[in-house]
Order: sequence, then C-alpha cells, then structure tokens
Amino acid sequence: MPYLDSPGQREEIRSLYRRTLLEDVMPFWLKHGMDREHDGILTCLDRDGAVIDTDKSIWFQGRAGWMFATLFNTAGKSREHLDAAGSCIAFLDKHGYATDGKLFYTVTRDGRPLRMRRYVYSEAFAAIAHAAYARATGDERYREAALADFSFYLRHSFEPGLMTPKVNSETRPMMGLAPLMIGVVTAQELRASLGHVVVNGRTATEWIDRFIFEIGRHFWKPDLNVLMETVAPDGGIIDHSEGRLLNPGHAIECAWFILHEARLRGEKSYQKLGLQLLDAMWERGWDKECGGIFYYRDLNHHPVLEYWQDMKFWWPHCEAVIATALAYESTHDPRYADMHARVHDWSFRHFPDPGHGEWFGWLHRDGSPSQTAKGSLFKGPFHLPRMLWYLDQLLGGTTPRP
Repeated sequence: MPYLDSPGQREEIRSLYRRTLLEDVMPFWLKHGMDREHDGILTCLDRDGAVIDTDKSIWFQGRAGWMFATLFNTAGKSREHLDAAGSCIAFLDKHGYATDGKLFYTVTRDGRPLRMRRYVYSEAFAAIAHAAYARATGDERYREAALADFSFYLRHSFEPGLMTPKVNSETRPMMGLAPLMIGVVTAQELRASLGHVVVNGRTATEWIDRFIFEIGRHFWKPDLNVLMETVAPDGGIIDHSEGRLLNPGHAIECAWFILHEARLRGEKSYQKLGLQLLDAMWERGWDKECGGIFYYRDLNHHPVLEYWQDMKFWWPHCEAVIATALAYESTHDPRYADMHARVHDWSFRHFPDPGHGEWFGWLHRDGSPSQTAKGSLFKGPFHLPRMLWYLDQLLGGTTPRP
C-alpha cells in the first residue's frame, strides 16, 4: 500500500525511518565499528558485529565522519555522534593523506598505507566530512580542509592528464558518469554546510549547474530512454560490454541528486530531467519477477558479464527509496507513491536482520542473503543511514541536505 499519500501512513513510516536510524543502525556501528585504540571506524563486520578484517578504507572514514557529523547537526546534538565524527576525521587526517595530498584507498588498522587507487572519490568524501564537522564545531581548519579536498577532487577528475585513464585513452577514449554525479552531491554538501563557497574559480552552485548540464548533454539518451554509465568523449555509445553496461541503482541515485537541486531552487528543468532519469532506470532496473533492483543491465539486453549482475545489493534500494519519495514530494503523482511503497516494502522485507540489527548487504535475486556480513570496505554507515536520515527530514517538512 502507498504510504506517502496518506497523512497517517506518512507519520508512521517517518517514525519507522527515524527509529531504524537512531535505535538500530547507528547504535550497531557505534558499538561494533568504532576503533577505541587507533581512532576511526572498522567496517568489515560480520552479522553480529564481530570484526572480520581490521584494514580500513579511507573513503569510509570520510563517509562515516560525514554521517555522524550530519546527525549531530540535524538530529539532536548527540555528543556520541560528534565524538564518532571526530574520531573518523582524526584518523583520516593523520593517516589518510600521501605526501602529494592524494588519499590512500586502504590502510592498516593503525594507519600504515596499503593501497592507492587512481580515482579520487575518497577526496570527495573527505570534503563532505570536513564540511559537516566544520559546521558542527565552528573550527575554520575543517572548512579549509573541505575546500582543499574538493579542489583536489575537481582538478584530478576534470583536468586532463592528472588521473591515469582506466583503459588506454588512445585506443578507446571514454568518460564516466560517476565523477559528475559525485561532483554534484559534494558541491551540494559544501554549500549546505559552508555557504556559497568558491572553489577553483566557481561557486558550489556553478559547479552543480555545470555537472548537471554535462550529465544531460552526454549521458542521458532520451531516444534510448536510458542514462549511460560510460560514453565516448562526444557522448557516443561505446558498443562493448563495458560501454553498454547500465547500473540502475547508480543512475537512480544520480536522479535524486538532481531532484534535490530542483526542489531546493525551484528549477523545473532539473525536475524534468531527474524524473526522466528515475522513470527510465526504474523501468530498466526493477525485477518484475522477483522484485527488487537488478545490479547491472545491458543497454541492448545482451547478457552481462559480471557475475553479480542479477543480485540485489543494499545501496541501490536505499537510493531508490529516496528518489521515489522525493519524486512524489515534488509532483504528488500517485505513481511515485506506489513506486516508493514497492521498493520500501521489498527492502524492509529482505535486508534487515532482526536478530542483530542493521541490514544484510548482498542478496541473491530472490532476496535471500548470499552471506552474513554487515560491512566491508564498501559497506558501512553511509547509504542506509543517509536514506533513513533523508526520509526522516523530508517527511518532517525539512529540505534535507544531501
């Protein structure tokens, strides 16, 4: 049953989101994840919170630091949340940066470097963590750190020659959606926490406008009704398995970033684009037989080579819950209330672990758990608590910060 178009149901489901966030998900990570000896957060946890591996992803120090600081700023000024944010950021600042300013991908529990990756998403997450913590503490050092992180992200993502290409760029030049959509949400967060800051010659809002323009121009294909993940430099389709690969959850996440901007600024062209992306990629991604959202699809309906292509991961469902609710709040179209109810019901029926709390992360196509882990180098307190927090704020009448 749709929840959003009934006042009583709206309050009930908002209460569910808030309780799950503050009484289930965040307590799980505070109890089991926080490293009391070395600072930071451990995210490789089993079902009951037992530590599977002590290596730390640096991007999760930023992601978790942002989440804890954001909860402090918007959901009750909990000292425990502020201390957890400070712990993550302290570890990040002490152990995350190489001498050239780039962030490591993984380090040991005590902070010794393990791996550096070519992309700079850790820098984007460090930027939002520093921005939210600057807002929480009023400390200008974190404001300056946020601006420096975002500046580094912008240069290495968009200035030619600074990032090693994924494949030989002379043989097969390509560009990806991810840097643009992460640029949108990072600039949104910096603007929300720090105001109309200027980074690398543009305001945060100007960067957002540039990135959304590029998404619409190069990656959105209205004739095919699809948002591509990878395209040629002129926006053309690359007819190879990677070039045809669609990630519905990623595209739906991009849709809600744009819908958020539309709602914030009353920009109808952004609302139209965000709704188009949501509609198209819901159609591509929703599993009509088993429910839930497929991980990968192929543009031309060929078999997808990645073995996990039909699995159901936690994070696309979190993004779809946000996107469908935001679409309904923006349009009051009952179709979006129905879509929200479908993805909400499927997610809350299959992902939660009533025995130990939090959500399983990786399900088979039919919704049964493929393993018991609650966290990894990729899963921790970010997508799920962000969804719960955003919906609590949205349904409470507040325009959330992404």
